[in-house]
Amino acid sequence: MTGQDNYNGNRRLPGWLKMKLPMGYKYSKVKNLTLRHNLHTICSSGNCPNIGECWNNGTATFMILGEICTRNCRFCGVKTGKPEPADQDEPLRLAESIRMLGLKHCVITSVDRDDLPDGGSAIWAETIRCVRELNPGTTIEVLIPDFNGQNELIQKIIDARPEVISHNLETVRRLTPEIRTRARYNISLKVISQVAASGITSKSGIMLGLGEAEKEILETMDDLLEAGCHVLTIGQYLAPSKGHMQVVDYISPPKFDEYGRIALKKGFMFVESSPLVRSSYHAEKHAGTKENRNKTKYVNQNQVSGSKIR
Repeated sequence: MTGQDNYNGNRRLPGWLKMKLPMGYKYSKVKNLTLRHNLHTICSSGNCPNIGECWNNGTATFMILGEICTRNCRFCGVKTGKPEPADQDEPLRLAESIRMLGLKHCVITSVDRDDLPDGGSAIWAETIRCVRELNPGTTIEVLIPDFNGQNELIQKIIDARPEVISHNLETVRRLTPEIRTRARYNISLKVISQVAASGITSKSGIMLGLGEAEKEILETMDDLLEAGCHVLTIGQYLAPSKGHMQVVDYISPPKFDEYGRIALKKGFMFVESSPLVRSSYHAEKHAGTKENRNKTKYVNQNQVSGSKIR
């Protein structure tokens, strides 16, 4: 789930969504390293509210294949337009940056590259290979596009064997055509199903507050479980600008707690559920999910506040 800024028009944000400006030594270190190596992160490109906490913990979600997306989804703060040609040296630069940061777990995502014949899947596979080669002790999580549902392109990522492969469903079936441009609900489920069938930990995320009904949220959970999804993240949607889909509801922390408990009871192995949760938040916990299937949990608002989310 793409991170969001805290734009909300003339509406006042609830107290539980207030965030401090990111700062600190480790934050500056990550920022300077990404700038020096000409790398992009979804943390900054997508205006993630957790950027301060994550970067101060020395972690970041790197975004490959540029920072311009070929799609124009109504929920996403990433720039859209005509991307630059794929950078063939990017995989090695990213792998070296991860080594310099000493990351035990890294998260990699990308923009959609519908302009490329393979959707960028070759760069994806090479990136995972380079990261693995230079960082043999680092676990890898990837948050991938749908590659238009082309099995052979998705298989390239699977064959590279990251520990976790995530693909976000984003919202319920009814709202998908309103907020996602080219992506389709069933295609996303198909991607998740192919990942799950490979034996790799499969993960997905949804946003709340777009006008979905509770019944639809529960049906979405069931659809993900049927597809084989192991890990679920649930967070509050925040509009990046007035030109994006606007927030319909602010879901209370107790309601997020409830959805977390329901999701675990339904059968997810691990659930992160609170207003400021985003796809890669606490991602390091998910790398061993299948090996720790008896230690499932959800994150409630009290736990989140205690772990310094802004």
